[in-house]
Amino acid sequence: MQDINKLKTIAKNIRKDVLTSIAEAGSGHTGGSLGLADVFTSLYFDILNHKPNNPNWEDRDRLILSIGHVAPVLYASLANAGYFNKDELLTLRKLGSRLQGHPGKNHGLPGIELSAGSLGQGLSVSVGLALSAKIDNKSWKVYTILGDGELQEGSVWEAAMSAAHHKLNNIIALIDRNNLQIDGPTNKVMTIEPLYDKWKSFGWNVLKCNGNNILEIINTYKQAQKEKTKPTVIIAKTVMGKGVPDIENNYEWHGKAPTKNQLKLFIKNLY
Repeated sequence: MQDINKLKTIAKNIRKDVLTSIAEAGSGHTGGSLGLADVFTSLYFDILNHKPNNPNWEDRDRLILSIGHVAPVLYASLANAGYFNKDELLTLRKLGSRLQGHPGKNHGLPGIELSAGSLGQGLSVSVGLALSAKIDNKSWKVYTILGDGELQEGSVWEAAMSAAHHKLNNIIALIDRNNLQIDGPTNKVMTIEPLYDKWKSFGWNVLKCNGNNILEIINTYKQAQKEKTKPTVIIAKTVMGKGVPDIENNYEWHGKAPTKNQLKLFIKNLY
C-alpha cells in the first residue's frame, strides 16, 4: 500500500479538481463527486490493476461507474492517475469535450468502461463482464460503484440475483451510502434499508466501511478480494460534499455548481 499521507494529498487534489472543473462548467454534480474522492483515490492509486499508459490493456481490472452523474470525480481521478492531461478537466460539459456530464465510451476519453447516465444499469453490465472473465479464465476483477438512491431501481436486484447465482466472486461492488439523493434523504424518498440483510439474503458477501477513510477503504477492498465463492458488496458510509464544510450533508448540492466566489471559499476551507 502507498503511504497513507500521500493518498490523502491525492484525494484532496482530486477534490480541488472536482470543484474547479464543475465551477468552470457552471453545472455538474458536486456533492456526490466530493463524497467519493477517497474511494476513487483508493481504487486508482492502490487497489486497481491498471496501466494509465495502456488503458485498453486486456488484463486490466474494470471499473464500472453505474452512477454516471458523479463523472467529475472519475475524470479527476483518471487525470491525476495519468490517463490524460489535467488541463482537459476545464473542458467539462463543454461542446465537443471528451468530458461530458455523464461518461461516454464513444467520446474517446481513455479509461472509460461504460457509457453511464441511466441509473440501475451498471451492475448488470458488471455481471456480463465478470461472466466473460470466468469463461475466458481471466483473473481480472470488476469493481462497480453504485449510489444508494440507485438501489431503488429494480434492475439492480435482478443483477444481484444473477451475480450470486453464477458465484461471481470477481465482482466487488461498492455502495455510496451517503443517505441522500437528489430529492432528499433516501429514507424519505423510498426506504432501502435493511441494506446489509437485503444483500446477504441475495447471496452476497457483505462488508461495511467508512467511505471517507482511505486506510479502511483499502483494507476492506483487500478483504473482499479474498472471497472465493460469492460476489462482494461494500456498504461505504460517506458524507455528501465531504471536504467542504459549508455543503456537507446538504442534498441541495447533489447537482449544484459553485460560483467563482464560492469556489475560492470552498478551496480555501478544503480539508
